[in-house]
Amino acid sequence: MEKRLRVELGERSYEIVAGAGLLGQAGRLLQERGLAGKALVVTNTTVAQFYLESLAASIRKAGFETVTLILPDGEEYKTLAQVEKVYDTAVKERLERSSVIVALGGGVIGDLTGFAAASYLRGVHFVQVPTTLLAQVDSAVGGKVGVNHREGKNLIGAFYQPALVITDLLTLKTLAEREFRAGLAEVIKHALIMDTGLYHLLSNRIREVQNREPGILEEVVLQACTVKLRVVEEDEQEQGLRAILNYGHTIGHALEAESGYGVFRHGEAVAIGMAGAALISETSGFCPAGTHGKTVAILQRYGLPVAIPREYTAQALYRRMLLDKKVRQKRVRFVLPRRIGEVLITEDVPETVVIDTLRRLGAG
Repeated sequence: MEKRLRVELGERSYEIVAGAGLLGQAGRLLQERGLAGKALVVTNTTVAQFYLESLAASIRKAGFETVTLILPDGEEYKTLAQVEKVYDTAVKERLERSSVIVALGGGVIGDLTGFAAASYLRGVHFVQVPTTLLAQVDSAVGGKVGVNHREGKNLIGAFYQPALVITDLLTLKTLAEREFRAGLAEVIKHALIMDTGLYHLLSNRIREVQNREPGILEEVVLQACTVKLRVVEEDEQEQGLRAILNYGHTIGHALEAESGYGVFRHGEAVAIGMAGAALISETSGFCPAGTHGKTVAILQRYGLPVAIPREYTAQALYRRMLLDKKVRQKRVRFVLPRRIGEVLITEDVPETVVIDTLRRLGAG
C-alpha cells in the first residue's frame, strides 16, 4: 500500500509516494502528475542490473517514449563530465521542455541528473526514483541538485524541485550493507536535529532496523522524510532554518574532498562530522555534558565511524572547510547540538577549537 507525503512549495509543490513495489507503478504515477511525452531514465551500472528494466517497462507501458542512459557508479563520478553525457543524450533524443528526466539511483545519480534537468533547455520536468536509504530520506527530497568540484563537494549546483518522488522500499533489499549504514547516518541526523521521537525509535528498535524489517523501514523513511520536508517548506533555498540539515556536513564534506571522494561514503563522512560537531558544542558549552557521548553511542550502535583516520591532517581539513559553500566572509559555519533533538547555527567557533577537535577525532 502506498503512502503519500506532500511537500508544500506553492507552484513547485510535489508528492513523495512511498511503498513496496512502486517501480512497476511508475508509469501510472507519472501520468497522475500530468507528465507525458519523452522520458529519459538515468541510472548507474549497479542499479541498472536490478531495476532499470522494471522502471522503463512501466513508463513505456504508460505511453512514454522512453530512452535510458547508464553512467558509472560512485561519488567520484559526480562531475560535470557525467552531466554532459546526460545533455548529449537529451540532445540526441530531441528532448523538449515538456519531456521528463527520471533519476533512478542514489544521491549521486539524483543530484547530477537533477542538475542536468535544471539546466537543459533552462529546465525540464524531473522525477526522483531513489534506490538508496540516503537518497530516500534526504537527497531526493528538497530540490538541491549539483555536482562536485575537485576542490569541494557540491560547489556547482542549483535549487530545482522534482515533479515527483517515487520511493520503492523494496529497493532497499538489494542495497549493500555499507550503503544501508551510510543512509542510516542521515536518518540519525534528522533525529538529532529535530525529532526526539525518531531518536528514541532508532535507539529502541536497533535489531529491527538493522534487519531491514519492512514495517520499521517504512516508519523510519516516512518520519525522516517528514523532518526534511518540514524544513524545506519553511526555508526552500537555505536562507535560514534549512542550514540545520547540514549538521555533520562541515567536517564531513571536508573529509570527502580531502580523500578524493573515493574513500568515504557520504553518510560515513557525515557520521564523523556529527561526532565532531557534538564535541565542539560540548567543549564550547553550547550543550549539556553527555551530548557528545549520546551522539557517538547511537552512531556506533549502527556501525558508523566516529573517528578521522590519522593520514588526514587537521590543517588540511580546515583548509577544505574554508572552501565550503556555506562559508561567510571566511568564517566557517557550524551546526551544533543544543541537546538531542535541537541544534543551533553559529560562525563563532575559533579555528583553534576546530583544529583541536579534529585532532581529538584522530586527525594528524
